[in-house]
Amino acid sequence: MNRDPAPFTATERDTLYSVLHARRDMRHFLPDSRVDEQVLQRLLQAAHSAPSVGLMQPWRFIRVRAAAVRQQIAALAEEERLATAQAMGERDAEFMRLKVEGIRECAELFAVVLAPDDGTVFGRRTMPQEMAMCSAACAIQNLWLAARAENLGMGWVSLFDPQQLAVLLSCPAGAKPIALLCLGPVHEFYPRPMLEQLDWRHGKSLSTVLMEDSWQDTPEPER
Repeated sequence: MNRDPAPFTATERDTLYSVLHARRDMRHFLPDSRVDEQVLQRLLQAAHSAPSVGLMQPWRFIRVRAAAVRQQIAALAEEERLATAQAMGERDAEFMRLKVEGIRECAELFAVVLAPDDGTVFGRRTMPQEMAMCSAACAIQNLWLAARAENLGMGWVSLFDPQQLAVLLSCPAGAKPIALLCLGPVHEFYPRPMLEQLDWRHGKSLSTVLMEDSWQDTPEPER
């Protein structure tokens, strides 16, 4: 959608901040639901309008529509969930009780894949892989925020082996899956991040991550 570059109103500004703070990593979706195709196109266009280093636009979105492929992806995620639990040590049982993805239930499932390197040097000579990853993450965040503005939930799943998923999705040499995105209607949005609600981990305050002129260790205040 084209927009006159006039200044945004205070109402528009406040709406943006509301969407930012209401975004959640969703794992619970309404089964047997759908996303309107026009809405989906708006979301994908929002993702594709993200900034990218050197305008390289390294993201590729693979819409998973075949039920058999979705089940295979769910199996990959389950395999990694079990391996992650083993790596958790004494928190393994606690981790296994967490719902960590909604691959089977969500209305839409997308794999985000980094395209093979196109040789872009502008802005990424010293950090080529990192800048490609950051660019794709911007597209994912755009999609996340747009989904929330459409009152749809989205969850970013990273529980998979990239090479196995690349083979499953017939990705070309040099391409790397970095995310599985579960998208769709939800019964309700979490009032706080789910890991905070479950007392698994709590977010840091801004004061502990904001520094001036050089690195400073800023301990988190006791809760």
